[in-house]
Amino acid sequence: MCVACTYTIHRAQHNFGWNKDFEPAVVAKPGETIHFECLDSSGGQLGAGSTLESLAALDFGRINPVTGPVYVEGAAPGDALKVTIRRFIPSGVGWTANIPGFGLLADQFKDPALHVWTYDANTMAPSLFGPGGRVPLKPFAGTIGLAPAEPGLHSVVPPRRVGGNLDIRDLTAGVTLYLPVEVEGALFSIGDTHAAQGDGEVCGTAIESQMNVEATIELVKDARLQSPRFTTTEPVTRHLDGMGYEVTTGIGPDLMTGARESVMRMIDLLVAEHGMNPVDAYMLCSVCGDLRISEIVDMPNWVVSFYFPRIVFS
Repeated sequence: MCVACTYTIHRAQHNFGWNKDFEPAVVAKPGETIHFECLDSSGGQLGAGSTLESLAALDFGRINPVTGPVYVEGAAPGDALKVTIRRFIPSGVGWTANIPGFGLLADQFKDPALHVWTYDANTMAPSLFGPGGRVPLKPFAGTIGLAPAEPGLHSVVPPRRVGGNLDIRDLTAGVTLYLPVEVEGALFSIGDTHAAQGDGEVCGTAIESQMNVEATIELVKDARLQSPRFTTTEPVTRHLDGMGYEVTTGIGPDLMTGARESVMRMIDLLVAEHGMNPVDAYMLCSVCGDLRISEIVDMPNWVVSFYFPRIVFS
């Protein structure tokens, strides 16, 4: 338990979407630190002991629950919420899945697949994936945001200008995130915690893992922020950089096609060099490989690169 936290919001206090009319779980003053008990993106449906049958039975109405919301006194439209993420308290269990119809290469990987992870919640040592693979861990919250001004219930799946399902790998401990406020009280919620993810989350899931989060919430008046921004205070890929990278590319006039091509070529490489099943290579790319736009000015073709950290198989 966080001794410096003003409030704890328990795991049962969650919602499956965004709505400016949700009752607050807590009314907080700016500057207070809150302990959030978060669920994983399955809402607790998947975890230790889960099988393909568990994946097939997944209730998508319970996907991506967010703990909250927090009503912040004094927050008004035009302000920004300043959220400093203090620490994550991991559970030691996670999962990654290929869910049919979801992901960058959904047309190629049509069958379900599931990998259940276990890791040391104290040391956060690299987590095993198949023979020889070890994925460095870096916890973060995939979904973090505020209620939009538009009335009604809004899906938690797409990201928005007020945040939400951002899936930004670098929103980890020590980072400060700024979110534009659209409604009175801001109504901040957080969830969808991950133990690791690559930039792009290409198969649609990361190492989805239930965690608790501590965050300090402050207010920046009249910030007029147009979209989320964040500040990091240390290198963001230090956990991956030690052995360099294997890099594949996709080149052409469409960035989405280039992204798909670069990931497909990396899957080919992992299958050829490590004897992996293609869907396992796809899921592994999702939890530790990074999509990058390498070039976007030399018309008519752009370059998208996919970086896979060599440390995984070191």
